[in-house]
Amino acid sequence: MDYTKLFRNYLALSVVLLVASCSSGYKLVRANRAEYNVNKELAVDSSIIKTYLPYKVQLEADMNIVIGHSASRMSKKSSDTLPESLLSNFFSDAVLEQALKYDQDIDFALPATKGGLRVDFPKGNITVSNVFELMPFESQLVVFTLKGTDVQQILNYIASTNGQPVARLHMKIVDKKPVDVQVNGKTFDVTKTYRVLTSDYIGSGGDNVPAFKNAIEQKVIGLKVRDALMNYVKETEAEGKTINPKLDGRITKN
Repeated sequence: MDYTKLFRNYLALSVVLLVASCSSGYKLVRANRAEYNVNKELAVDSSIIKTYLPYKVQLEADMNIVIGHSASRMSKKSSDTLPESLLSNFFSDAVLEQALKYDQDIDFALPATKGGLRVDFPKGNITVSNVFELMPFESQLVVFTLKGTDVQQILNYIASTNGQPVARLHMKIVDKKPVDVQVNGKTFDVTKTYRVLTSDYIGSGGDNVPAFKNAIEQKVIGLKVRDALMNYVKETEAEGKTINPKLDGRITKN
């Protein structure tokens, strides 16, 4: 007897019976719809408030914890409009410093684009909430090994967009082109390969950043961009220091 064939026939019959047993004899003949406007005129539901209030109180307490101090306000507007800013320098340097604990062979970093930095960073107290507001995304840090020709595309992108948040990278922008490029203190060589730190969002083509799709290798280091920033602020505070970013001419424009 062909048990395999018998089993297949049995299985097919079982599926048919199962589908038939799950079928409903009912059909939708009418549907009543109504719209409920959610606005300030909607009456407060005290039972809902009672349910979420304890969580809201705890969340606000956690978010308002002071984890560091800054000597100056860092402007998002400056980051958006200038080739180099206090905010972009602080952010890039902080993330790179933390990433180097996981991988010491990073040549330069582009941990976010200007659009990824969402708000100003305050002068004075820095809270957990400030860090979440600056970087609200769950992006992971990734180190990509790229050919020099692909790095050139990234440099072109940075120059054509009037600068981006970078670390270990110095360059001039002339007619929207990168010139006099230095990577970690050395002149950029298009014939070499480079290890570039960025986020998984940018690495997958986010914000139209080119080149990472052609990576020779990629390494997820196991650290989120926001966590790197959080750790940097906390460690700086633990050392008794105040965050004090500077402009160092890493990206200039003629």
